[in-house]
Amino acid sequence: MFTARLKAAFNGPNVRVCIAFWLFGLINNVLYVIILSAALDLVGPNVPKAVVLLADILPSFFMKLCAPYFIHVVPYSLRVVLFAITSAWGMLLIALSPPSIDAGTITTKMAGVVLASLSSGAGELSFLGLTHYYGDMSLAAWGSGTGGAGLIGAGAYAIATTTIGLSVQTSLLVSSFFPIIMLLGFFLILPRTPLRRTVETENHGESSESQDGIDDQASREDQGLLILPLFLVYIAEYMINQSVTPTLLFPLKSTPFSHYRSFYPTYATIYQLGVFVSRSSLPFFRIHALYPPSLLQVANLILLTLQSLFAFLPSIYIVFAIVFWEGLLGGLVYVNTYAEIRERVPNDEREFALGATTVSDSAGITMAGLLGLGVETFLCEWQVRKGRDWCTKL
Repeated sequence: MFTARLKAAFNGPNVRVCIAFWLFGLINNVLYVIILSAALDLVGPNVPKAVVLLADILPSFFMKLCAPYFIHVVPYSLRVVLFAITSAWGMLLIALSPPSIDAGTITTKMAGVVLASLSSGAGELSFLGLTHYYGDMSLAAWGSGTGGAGLIGAGAYAIATTTIGLSVQTSLLVSSFFPIIMLLGFFLILPRTPLRRTVETENHGESSESQDGIDDQASREDQGLLILPLFLVYIAEYMINQSVTPTLLFPLKSTPFSHYRSFYPTYATIYQLGVFVSRSSLPFFRIHALYPPSLLQVANLILLTLQSLFAFLPSIYIVFAIVFWEGLLGGLVYVNTYAEIRERVPNDEREFALGATTVSDSAGITMAGLLGLGVETFLCEWQVRKGRDWCTKL
């Protein structure tokens, strides 16, 4: 059955569609990951990393909140050009700022982060809306590309700055050219005939499905029910990633590490691997009940918080497994939420619904960032009082 699905999916122009949307997902998200990976280098050790997280997510959140109501008047071709220019401009602002960490320099860097965030937010809602015209495999390819962005972004930055030995500024400068790949994907790889054909049909008033007896109010209620699990899973996920995992430490002799700084990037890589696997699973595995995995993610948050407080798990490898499971659950809810929208929402509302739903993950991340501002500090201070001062040695 899987062989038949693969042959059907990658037959004819679908290969170009899959490549283009995989690149869209990769490039649109990879700069977000690189910025978070470079957080410490951008603002120094005395400024909370949550400052970078909020600068990286809040503009995207507000863009996703407002843009679905007006962005449809801008042609996709012009949008892609604007996304590429804005994100490249943002990365150049960051890369070309002096390496000092005084207030003025940090402000300039955060301005660059804001530009990249605006581009990423508008890009996500636009490319997900674009999947409306290209079928299920475009959504699957987009999801896989966004999952790959986590692994490639974090890995590329670490390799560039540690293994190769490039400076932070040089590494960020190189990444400012990544948006060119987005332009190549849209203008050279993506077949645009389906987009032109659908737009022409809609202009002649032939594609509306609102007369098929579908209750529009019911479809909007369905969309609201689909947004909630995605919002919930992202709150739990980013509370874990930003506030809890930095405190999931063990004695070095019982781990494969020689430094406590190695824990957090290892957790992040394992998490991103889980996200990539599950976001790439859509052609082979579908779920329709989205609340169970969201609640399981909340259970992960509770379990790992208790581990941070009471250190009852005997091995770090159990924590590795839980963090991988966390990534699987988050990616699974993400791609299946949009798959459900494609199936449930009427055709004439689907493009808007796909774009508008993106606000739920950004809202969840924003809420997690605000809620988690003091959680990491609290957990570290608790551990120190209990005689586990490892969090002070990072």
